Amino acid sequence: MTPELTALTLAALLQVVQFGLYAVPANRELGVGYTSSARDYAPSRQLSVMTGRLQRAFANHFEALIFFTIAVVVVTLSNQSTPTTQFAAYSYLAARIAYIPAYAFGWRPWRSAIWFVGFLATLTMLVAALI
Repeated sequence: MTPELTALTLAALLQVVQFGLYAVPANRELGVGYTSSARDYAPSRQLSVMTGRLQRAFANHFEALIFFTIAVVVVTLSNQSTPTTQFAAYSYLAARIAYIPAYAFGWRPWRSAIWFVGFLATLTMLVAALI
């Protein structure tokens, strides 16, 4: 497995961890009756600020993970793994790990800066595959 694919696998596992970080308190706050329902109606209670942030960080990682997956697939299938793409892949992973507490605790402007590191790492991989 290439280092980029390893980073992608770890990023997918991070998504599972993020699901747990969000789902456990959401179940406690909204009740299993609501969270196990079809959710045809808005919940009778709102999520706490922290749980809402964890939910948004979880959703944001799904969005970033799609873009990162494309970069990993392009680098891997074109056989263009280099130290640059490997560093970028692990930089993405590190940024996504740091993004969780940055979002959860409202670190401004650091949350956006951390997000940008992950975005730039993904962009680096795509551009590296083209040159």
